[in-house]
Amino acid sequence: MGKKLRQTNVSGLSRFLPALVDETVSNSSTSASAVAGLSIPCTAKSKLEPDVVDSNNQSPPKKPKAGLLGPGNEAYDATGLVPFYTDAAQVPTHLQKYFAQRNRYFSRYDEGCLLDEEGWYSVTPGAIATQIAERCRCDVVLDAFCGVGGNAIAFARTCERVIALDTSPTRLALARHNAALHGVAARIEFVLADFRSFAARIRNPTSSSPRNTSASVPPAARKIDVVFLSPPWGGPEYLSAAEYHLVRTEPEPASELFRLARLLTPNVAFYVPRNTVLTDIAALLPPPGGGEVDSDGSEQVEVEEEWMGNKIKALTCYFGGLAQGQERLF
Repeated sequence: MGKKLRQTNVSGLSRFLPALVDETVSNSSTSASAVAGLSIPCTAKSKLEPDVVDSNNQSPPKKPKAGLLGPGNEAYDATGLVPFYTDAAQVPTHLQKYFAQRNRYFSRYDEGCLLDEEGWYSVTPGAIATQIAERCRCDVVLDAFCGVGGNAIAFARTCERVIALDTSPTRLALARHNAALHGVAARIEFVLADFRSFAARIRNPTSSSPRNTSASVPPAARKIDVVFLSPPWGGPEYLSAAEYHLVRTEPEPASELFRLARLLTPNVAFYVPRNTVLTDIAALLPPPGGGEVDSDGSEQVEVEEEWMGNKIKALTCYFGGLAQGQERLF
């Protein structure tokens, strides 16, 4: 844990770009280096002909405008995929309370961070993401539900490598855009895949690749040190109940997501609503004497309250060697 960070030139673009630009890249196993110069769609076309005037005296084609990331970053730029709000008057009524907290989510929001609707109410606030990333400091961390990239960006500052999964090509494009804005896109491998399929591929790399993964999914030989789980909680309505039960997590109940994560590593960080029933969290662990990690069955879970000012925002549950006093399990 805590090894010196190193740079890499693998961007992971090939993991999801084909799903967005089918007419440009037809082979999902195209190498990252082969597509590194392509633009994210919905900005401008990847390439335009030089400025010339044709025989009909028509105006020359316009040069592509630089997006929110500025000139030279077209390969990462997702400008146009979703609105970039600069004033509360532009924001739909149901999102205005989130827009008011935009700088808590991304301190550099005003420089061009992009969020889709789900991202507005599901992204982890930056200060909390930083706290979790420090606790999860390691070589390779898997962010199983990366969304628009809040946690992945924080992990990229404390871990050697981040593997960021999502099932939405749009959210992956937004996450990569936001990571580029923060200068860490080259440290994150963005993978279009659901967590279940990816976990199966990691454990059995010789099996046929699931539909939503590419041939370049990291092999089983690549050890994953930590899995971070922040699955959808079922929308903002989770706060309407006095208690939140973990069977509501999507796309699988928390017990199944936790089981899959523990097949990859004993070190799991699980980000859950602040009103989660604590007995549900404790029930994720194996019964005493039947420990999957510790031979004496004495493993415990550490539950950390995540506060911002005088308000608790969420809980982060640390398992295995991430829990204080259990470093031996890492």
